[in-house]
Amino acid sequence: MRTWRLPARTARLRLTVLYGGMFLLSGVGLLAITNLVGLGGTRVSRSAPAGVPPVEPATLAAATERIARLQAQLADAHAAQTRQLLVGSAVALVVMGVVSVVLGRVVAGRVLRPLRMIITATRRITADNLDERLAVRGPDDEVKDLADTIDGLLERLENAFAAQRRFVADASHELRTPLATMRASLDVALAKPEPVPEQTAALAHRLRAELDQIDRLLAGLLTLARARHGSPPGRTALPLGRLAAAALDDRAAGLAAKELTVDASGVAGGAWTRGDPTLLTRMVDNVIDNAVTHNHRGGWIRVAATDGAAAELVVETGGPVLDQAQVDRLARPFQRLGADRTGSGDGSGLGLSIVAAVAAAHGGALRLRARPDGGLAVTVSLPPAEVPAEVPAEVPA
Repeated sequence: MRTWRLPARTARLRLTVLYGGMFLLSGVGLLAITNLVGLGGTRVSRSAPAGVPPVEPATLAAATERIARLQAQLADAHAAQTRQLLVGSAVALVVMGVVSVVLGRVVAGRVLRPLRMIITATRRITADNLDERLAVRGPDDEVKDLADTIDGLLERLENAFAAQRRFVADASHELRTPLATMRASLDVALAKPEPVPEQTAALAHRLRAELDQIDRLLAGLLTLARARHGSPPGRTALPLGRLAAAALDDRAAGLAAKELTVDASGVAGGAWTRGDPTLLTRMVDNVIDNAVTHNHRGGWIRVAATDGAAAELVVETGGPVLDQAQVDRLARPFQRLGADRTGSGDGSGLGLSIVAAVAAAHGGALRLRARPDGGLAVTVSLPPAEVPAEVPAEVPA
């Protein structure tokens, strides 16, 4: 059953009620004054005119009767005039009510027109075009002050995003260089002809593993920063299904080591979308890595790519029943379910947060669902794209 809802209490509605009420009260006052003046000026005088000579009784009786008839006719005419005036006033009041609402809405629209222009321009400005400004012209009133304040805020946001981009560019070089130096020093120390003590070699291998972990963590942080605050993604047409198939092929050794069963029959190279090839490839790789890493030996993975209102990549895994409240937090950085529930404690905790950031940067979304039978279902939805006549070079064969 369709329920009737009140209109939203917008500023235009409130101004319409205010202006319409003012116009309506003005009309009511005007009609009231008109009625008072019209009704007050129709009183009948019953006194005889001065200077009229007295008449005979017979003639007086006839005159009295005639006067009575004239007074009755005059009273009837006065009553009819009064009724007509009241009906006309009621009709005029209804018309004034409608006109008051229309005039109130028109006046409210003209008053709020600069604000609507500011709202439209502000919604059009995103993280990709922070260099745009409202630049409202007009008198120095409250509306122009509001627009100038928003322009100042946009300028500060642009500077903040530019600082983020500079940090990403600088950190990519400044932080990776010392890691590469330390890794090379360990390799040189282990490659010396003199025999290396077993304890020293074990320590060096452990340090090398930690350096690799730090390198992966740094790469994840840089990718996350680039997806959230980097330059706008490119617009190359790519199929999510084919990217997922390539990711599964690259991880064939890990799948075999864990004895995982993979069902990729629903991939078939579908789910075309547009975006940055590097970021989309990293996004799909992270989804597949999450399915492989956080899976039990002998488990299963099901991958499907579908076209429709959105290009969707769905990756499902088996396992124990998970808590949906905890699953919802997995898209945040450094959030894990724990080795006792996912089968592995490896990973930096950035995989799904990178997936969420890349999907959001391309106008999509990440959905995580705890399967009722156990395990996790990861769905990435992106805006669809038409299949190009020529497959781009970035698309895996």
